[in-house]
Amino acid sequence: MRLSMTSDLWWKNAVVYCLDIETFADGNGDGIGDFRGAIQRIDHLDRMGVTCIWLMPFFPTPDKDDGYDITDFYNVDPRLGTLGDFVEFMRVAGDRGIRVIADLVVNHTSDQHPWFKDARSSRDSRYRDWYIWSDKPEPDDPGGIVFPDEEDSLWEYDEKTEQYYFHRFYRFQPDLNTANHEVQDEISRILGFWMELGLSGFRVDAVPFLIEQVTDSDDLPDPHEFFACLRAFLSRRDGSAILLGEVNLPYDDLVRYFGNDLGDEITMCFDFITMQRTYLSLARQDAGPLAAALRERPAPPKDSQWATFVRNHDELTLDKLNDAEREEVFAAFGPDKDMQLFGRGLRRRVPTMLGGDMDRIKMVYSLLFSLPGTPVLFYGEEIGMGENLELEGRQAVRTPMQWTPHRNGGFSDADPSKVRIPMPTGEYGPEKVNVSAQERDPDSLLSWITRLIRHYRDCPEFAWGDYTVLDTGVDAVFAHRADCDGETVVAVHNLGETEAEVEITLDGLDSSKVLTDLLVDGTVEISGDGRARFPMGRYGCRWFRASTPETAPADSADVS
Repeated sequence: MRLSMTSDLWWKNAVVYCLDIETFADGNGDGIGDFRGAIQRIDHLDRMGVTCIWLMPFFPTPDKDDGYDITDFYNVDPRLGTLGDFVEFMRVAGDRGIRVIADLVVNHTSDQHPWFKDARSSRDSRYRDWYIWSDKPEPDDPGGIVFPDEEDSLWEYDEKTEQYYFHRFYRFQPDLNTANHEVQDEISRILGFWMELGLSGFRVDAVPFLIEQVTDSDDLPDPHEFFACLRAFLSRRDGSAILLGEVNLPYDDLVRYFGNDLGDEITMCFDFITMQRTYLSLARQDAGPLAAALRERPAPPKDSQWATFVRNHDELTLDKLNDAEREEVFAAFGPDKDMQLFGRGLRRRVPTMLGGDMDRIKMVYSLLFSLPGTPVLFYGEEIGMGENLELEGRQAVRTPMQWTPHRNGGFSDADPSKVRIPMPTGEYGPEKVNVSAQERDPDSLLSWITRLIRHYRDCPEFAWGDYTVLDTGVDAVFAHRADCDGETVVAVHNLGETEAEVEITLDGLDSSKVLTDLLVDGTVEISGDGRARFPMGRYGCRWFRASTPETAPADSADVS
């Protein structure tokens, strides 16, 4: 196969796995996950085929916002281990060929950070200008408040210095003043420090909020100039290092964060719009919204990429759907108010939203790994973990990893009373859903996702190629092809619960080729005018490679 790939672009067809050290594995028996525990479980990720681990925040924190309120950007939270443990984790991951990236959360700090403590001590303090202050701030735009159930303003009054400080998120997370050149230099130092310890890049939290105009000052730099400088610093240290950006904006605004035609800003951006349209398509059992999203999606610069996902660590946001569409998804997958969050999203995991229907669940993950882009998994997705709605807010989907059916799900040897975050119970508890059982079951979700990863890595066209959405003649069936260097792969997914007969037209292909099924044995013939017809089962999924009959598997049966 002739594919134009280089090692510097490793992330183009990576498999990214997001995990929280605190909830992944407890290595010292205190009820809290730590780096020692994660080290012991890296082989699970290696067996799956994961090529990049994304670490959620592991820095010192008061832990009011699950670690996103940071008090020291240059250390490890003592509950989770030491810098030495981090280095050992990096070595073990590297030995298995797994790269590691980490959250870069520098749009704000904790109000307990030494910088902010100094800043609020006096208007003349050393770090005063590292934060954003105002005597009389402008009235808030209610739409700009990220957590409307918790906060009613973007400004908080500081009695000692008699000014207001700005906070885009919680009041205990004052925003850094990224217009300040000292702050910009400090952000670069943070990147440089962790890269010296082995990180291959960073997932940049809340990209559009990192640099934004919140005062009347004219000093704020162009955000794209800022990210270009950040990327240049990163590349000087390691030409293959990446920035993975959380940029939840309309496509026209989002694509600018790649760096326009240069691709010199954010390396990869999450595709929130395709994710949200996917759920609308699933709710309607109609491929139309998903197909429209991919047809509208702009092509990133040559050396940039989209990151695809069906679940992340926050609420499953539906903010880019209109009100009626959002209500459709709520009705289908989270009808109870307790399942919803901030009026814009769902605090549920995929298996519970899909009613535990394993055919449908497997189809959704097949769709994820075949969509054009780099797939990102959230820990526990590979075994179909559920949520615990008894926990508050986003914490419902951030429960400990379920390794075994034994005490604490194998997460910790501690007394259950010491495990701070309780797991789901019932059908999604560790007695029913765990790694050890699924490793031995060839029909398990873990076995399926491991298989998908293997085929995804064998089909770099999905990540590297040019894609085309295909007409199928069936509303519920979504199909697309990806072409690269004369090679073609086709993925077809039935989003509906009824069987369907599908016909697709493959321009440029004819009867000299056949479609070899990659997920099951068999081939499908292509007519002289490029048409292929085949059945799709209930929530069925098929991946095909266009090949000459001589190169098709010898035991393939014609299933057309």
